[in-house]
Amino acid sequence: MPRPPETANFRVGQVAFAEIEVFVAPGTKIDRNQEQKYSDFTLYFLAYDESDGSSTVEERNKARFRREGILELTHNHGTESDPGFQGYSSGNTEPGRGFGHIAVTVPDVEKACERFESLGVSFKKKLTDGKMRHIAFILDPDGYWVEILPNTHMRNLD
Repeated sequence: MPRPPETANFRVGQVAFAEIEVFVAPGTKIDRNQEQKYSDFTLYFLAYDESDGSSTVEERNKARFRREGILELTHNHGTESDPGFQGYSSGNTEPGRGFGHIAVTVPDVEKACERFESLGVSFKKKLTDGKMRHIAFILDPDGYWVEILPNTHMRNLD
């Protein structure tokens, strides 16, 4: 089935998993592309180094939302020392919250959301919800979250 023209520039941006420890196997050429620390969690973005080692951390950070195939790992602080922590499960519901989400980058988030709404897609978070008004989350038929993210919001760092 051919892609509708409205989705020609949609790309899979990242897949997110909750985790306890970040491990990158030596020799895989997978790089810790970016690390973002927050008060109660840290995000790690892992990807193949497409520059053969010549790009700087700053260059990789700037290019993150323009490329495909990034693995996002979320370390929820405290789980590693919580004796009651029983691990993660799949999905975004209790107990344990595990999978996280898939991200799709689009040229125009507002237009993409309008299209999803016209198709009857359910939203977890609309653009008008919460503090992060440049992203949305839709739900796939099984209830998994799909982040809709602008593929241009990092360009102002160039």
